[in-house]
Amino acid sequence: MSSKDWLEKDFYAVLGVDKAASADDIKKAYRKLARESHPDHNPGDPKAEERFKAASEAYNVLSDTGRRREYDEMRSLFGSGAFRRNARGAGQPGGMPFDVSDLFGGGGADGGDRRFGGAGFQDLFSSIFSGGQGGGQAAPRGPARGRDVETEVALDFGDAVRGVTLPLTLRAPGVCDTCHGNGAKPGTQPRTCPACHGAGVTTRNQGSFSFSEPCRTCQGVGTVVEEKCPECHGSGGVTKTRTLNVRFPAGVADGQRIRLAGRGEPGERGGPAGDLFVHVKVRPDELFGRTGDDLTLTVPVTFAEAVLGTDLRVPTLDGAVTLRVPPGTPSGRVLRARGKGVVRRDGQAGDLLVTLDVVVPARLSDEARTALEAFAEQSPPAAREHLDARVRRVS
Repeated sequence: MSSKDWLEKDFYAVLGVDKAASADDIKKAYRKLARESHPDHNPGDPKAEERFKAASEAYNVLSDTGRRREYDEMRSLFGSGAFRRNARGAGQPGGMPFDVSDLFGGGGADGGDRRFGGAGFQDLFSSIFSGGQGGGQAAPRGPARGRDVETEVALDFGDAVRGVTLPLTLRAPGVCDTCHGNGAKPGTQPRTCPACHGAGVTTRNQGSFSFSEPCRTCQGVGTVVEEKCPECHGSGGVTKTRTLNVRFPAGVADGQRIRLAGRGEPGERGGPAGDLFVHVKVRPDELFGRTGDDLTLTVPVTFAEAVLGTDLRVPTLDGAVTLRVPPGTPSGRVLRARGKGVVRRDGQAGDLLVTLDVVVPARLSDEARTALEAFAEQSPPAAREHLDARVRRVS
């Protein structure tokens, strides 16, 4: 993506969010667009692929706090027309016409320089306003870093709690197997750019200004490819299907994002790869719930078990445990099985919280009804005096 794109493209509009949107809003908007337009869900649809690329491009800038600030500053500065006036001030003698197209250099095989992420917005302007001193030696830029890639994986509840390694199949840009990422035809190698001598930037004077810009010969990479790879046409990457074995740690939670460094889109012509971010969705379990590191379970008990007490055998994720139900236990009481929950990163485990649900039978046999009536005659009445007193006052 060229620096000029930062002025011409409205990344907020691409994601459908306001300029003041929070990082979470930007993330949600991107994930929604990525799911809807992902090439795997829209095979053979070039428009969907373009929407996916545009959303990824916008998110790559707006999700990074530093790059988003530079993007906003650039659009605000150039959108105001500040650099479409004389260099020494509008209307002052000796002024020199200056235009954004001079700043970005135009031209080049891909329509301009590499994205600002290599040199930085602030570095560029410190060079522009060097007062004609010629600046210093520009730091080598090198091939641009690849973009980050995001995907989503659904895990079974038990696998999320215990941890699991799963193969993850992606169809995304990857390193070209023919040239191994350098963009050159097999048997040849990229050579150092003769214009910038490998720095990726050149310094030129514009009247009273002296500033550095990405090299137009190599587009800021620092090397040139004379014979391009027939497979990737010199880019060093191709879209392909690849399978990664991803380790999901024990206790991974629903909505958690796992970062795999260097597993994203490869950089152009041997540049460092971006990262792969895996969003985890955990399928609900038919028995267990989860609250932090604790597992939850609801167990029905009979009226007699609650009154008389009992030893209750309940399942865990990896077996079973016996819990003692004390006599006179009310419905809703929570029993705790320590260490039977989710294992924490420090090796400690959460607990299994068992909620007792006293079941009231809808029908009774004659014998059971007779026994229950005898029990009721022998049982003390419930303490309802405070309720009866309120009833008498309002009657």
